[in-house]
Amino acid sequence: MEFLDQLLFYPIERLPFYLATLIIAFTLHEFSHAYFANKFGDPTAKLLGRVTLNPAVHFDLLGIILLLIAGFGWARPVPVNRANFSHPRRMGIIVSAAGPLSNMLLGIVGCLAYAALYQFGVIEGIDNERAVDAIHIFFDTFIVLNFFLFLFNLIPLPPLDGYRIVEDVAPRRISAKLQRFEQWSILIFLLIIIIPPFQDYTIKPLYRGAYGLSVFFLDMFNTLFGG
Repeated sequence: MEFLDQLLFYPIERLPFYLATLIIAFTLHEFSHAYFANKFGDPTAKLLGRVTLNPAVHFDLLGIILLLIAGFGWARPVPVNRANFSHPRRMGIIVSAAGPLSNMLLGIVGCLAYAALYQFGVIEGIDNERAVDAIHIFFDTFIVLNFFLFLFNLIPLPPLDGYRIVEDVAPRRISAKLQRFEQWSILIFLLIIIIPPFQDYTIKPLYRGAYGLSVFFLDMFNTLFGG
């Protein structure tokens, strides 16, 4: 047990809550990509069965393991053929942004539900202390991790959504240059994320940003509910 605690990025006692959150967060993230790609005329994801909320078709085992060990990871990327879009760049931006925005939405909904349960006395009315602790841990995990995934996926380096957005926003001549260096950018990205000293400037600031977002929205909803 001690070995696992040292190996994992997250506290082992919170592991079930992280896994539950990841199932929801990754599934909606990839579904959002697939849904908008299909809606805009690209059936690639639909033909592969990716326009679904079934978690099994979206999960990547290595990506989940790395997220639990290193603090970052990924689901199975949704294949998108922008050539099928009537407006490839504009629709490409929406498809790329849909994933991170779905995590932002989940984080906000989590804050809303948590604040409502607290302000309306639902949590205080539960006699079981362990159940109350579990509710607090779940919402804390769910909210912060979804905000983290929102920020993480907006990093403008491949293979993340932020890079695809920059690629579609940038002038075509710059996009072409970016594509030539894409393989090296992926290597740089992995190095700065995996190597522990670099995590002080990558992963950890993103978590601080995620906590900041959670505090902002919780305070807003608590105020809204009269807390």
